[in-house]
Amino acid sequence: MEKHKRIVITGLGVVTPIGVGNDKFWDAACKGVNGVLPLELFDATDYRTKTGGEVRDFNASEHLSNEEIKSMGRSSQFAVSAAKMALLDSKLDLQSIDPYQIAVSMGTTMGEPQVLEECVHSKYDSGDISKIPSTLPRQYPCSTIPASIARSLKLKGPHTIIPTACAAGNYAIGYGFDLIQLGKADVVFAGGSDPFSGIAFTGFNRLLATTEDVVRPFDKNRKGMAVSEGAGILIIESLEHALKRNAKIYAEILGYGIGCDAFKMTIPDPSGSGGILALKRCMANSQIGPEEIDYICAHGTGTGENDKTETFIVKEVLGKRAHDVPMSSLKSMLGHTMGAASAIEAAACAMMIKNQTALPTINYSEPDPDCDLDYVANTPRKMELRTVVSNAYAFAGNTSSIALRRYEG
Repeated sequence: MEKHKRIVITGLGVVTPIGVGNDKFWDAACKGVNGVLPLELFDATDYRTKTGGEVRDFNASEHLSNEEIKSMGRSSQFAVSAAKMALLDSKLDLQSIDPYQIAVSMGTTMGEPQVLEECVHSKYDSGDISKIPSTLPRQYPCSTIPASIARSLKLKGPHTIIPTACAAGNYAIGYGFDLIQLGKADVVFAGGSDPFSGIAFTGFNRLLATTEDVVRPFDKNRKGMAVSEGAGILIIESLEHALKRNAKIYAEILGYGIGCDAFKMTIPDPSGSGGILALKRCMANSQIGPEEIDYICAHGTGTGENDKTETFIVKEVLGKRAHDVPMSSLKSMLGHTMGAASAIEAAACAMMIKNQTALPTINYSEPDPDCDLDYVANTPRKMELRTVVSNAYAFAGNTSSIALRRYEG
């Protein structure tokens, strides 16, 4: 392995329920726009709850050819569109780089669940499995997501899918970080993508984990999470590579940490073991101490157990410093975008560093004694942001944290 390389973020692309594209997303997030609304993509008439986060202003034809649209599921459409937006943002000239040195590292929870759902409906409605269009099954495997990005942009380096559910975006960014460190790639398109899933919506409803209206992370009256959709892509490259092409640099990736509490499939270990492990490893790998962290982008789903456990994790790792570090949950605005969540949140952290502004936790009204930290309630906060950390926790105990720092030469 070569000597340690500094790795930076030079391009961002996001597809979210509050805006498609970096500028629309940032403007809406600063205004505290709520993207959790009555569902339109999915008929929730017979369900206990009826809200979720849908990307309502996504127009695939603005980013993809007709041929690409026909060949891709919604998750791949989101991912390729976000990748193209990130490429445009980065001003990267793909023709000047060896395509075998450009990698794709993506995370997901469900892959392309809407394709599977369409197949099931086709079989159910007709009673004949042969009526399922032959093109649909080829769109279903989650590996089609990075493959679609690679095919669309003619990238020939490693392309990987990491399906570690709601922690997958951070996992994918961490894997991309390692690819560059190991000399396996010069540039990586890293992130996550998930479409709205009726399967996930049904499952979380059956678990009584979904809110009846809006998401209220860390609030005493929180009632649950909201199933959502979206994609986030970061273009990362070595600092040397970025400086050679005079690239705009959003932030430096200091390091990451992952863990697994192996407690239960659907709830975190109350002792916070997995999240503590991920955050401690992230800080150790990034060579930062509690006193250096200026802000934490929380997993913050709005469920009773997650928010209480995450608060405990931060206090356990940061000690007395925890009460002085603002943390907020973007899921209060976006809902839970599943495998895209921590990728979108990492992109948002890069934007926060660029704009020296912490985004808010909206819908916050009543403090909870079990959640007693500074959650940047309801309005954004202008502040100095040098080093930020983003947490992500998933089913089966998968946990991940990444650390970003303002680039200072």
